[in-house]
Amino acid sequence: MFKKRTCRIILRAMKRHQSILDEIVAHKEQELKERMASCPLTMLQAKVECGLPPRDFLTALRRGPGEPVRVLAEIKSASPSRGTIQGEIDPAAIARDYESSGASALSVLTDWKYFSGTDAHLIQARAATTLPTLRKDFTIHEYQVWEARAIGADAVLLMAQILEQEEIEKYLSLAHELGMTALVEGHEPEEIELILRTGARLIGINNRDFRTMKTDLETTLRLRQRIPGDRIVVSQSGIRKPSEVRRLSEVGVDAIQVGTSLMEGGDPAGRLTALRGSVRDIRPRGG
Repeated sequence: MFKKRTCRIILRAMKRHQSILDEIVAHKEQELKERMASCPLTMLQAKVECGLPPRDFLTALRRGPGEPVRVLAEIKSASPSRGTIQGEIDPAAIARDYESSGASALSVLTDWKYFSGTDAHLIQARAATTLPTLRKDFTIHEYQVWEARAIGADAVLLMAQILEQEEIEKYLSLAHELGMTALVEGHEPEEIELILRTGARLIGINNRDFRTMKTDLETTLRLRQRIPGDRIVVSQSGIRKPSEVRRLSEVGVDAIQVGTSLMEGGDPAGRLTALRGSVRDIRPRGG
């Protein structure tokens, strides 16, 4: 599996300049080999059997008639595009602040090399609240789906930028078997079409172009119309201003995934309150 994926990465790089995403995936393959050697799949499955039941991530992000946009609030201390956002973080305290400020769900980075995230961050954040929690990492193997459930995650991230349709379908099926939700994201029109063919119910539109690392909210505005109204749509990356939240709300986005703009400055609760307040007076879809 790893050799086949490495060949795909090389082919993509030949067609365009190699992106940070290609680099992350290549490193994730090596990291995953080490994790699988230190903790066999059977051990993960035993942990899952003894774990707490998953929370309903899908329903948490479903925007009903007359309701404002939901917020998937992210906990991270660094990113490739911004470097260090916060040094030492207290995931439990941040999670409690997010919950008290109206977040609908949590997203927690668990990749260490590029985002300074750990599994412990997710465990601590989820234990501190009642919110369903997404493990935000770069899923390239079914082992990671089991791993996510073993550490208590209620949802996993699947990226059409790095996965084939058959892989997404396989990991979707496993996530559902384990009682989890999968957030399946894309950036290009063909990726959204691929996601729709998998039957995914929760679809993310990533506003970030990993080739340039730039974000453009027009990505969501263009791609939202390609997605049927019965799917739950999350706009991801680059959302910083109340005016941007308003635009996304008006085109029928169900939820926004926000991380950097909440974490920087040391007041995630205050920043989240400001963003949520910006959509309270909008007439939401169906309202």
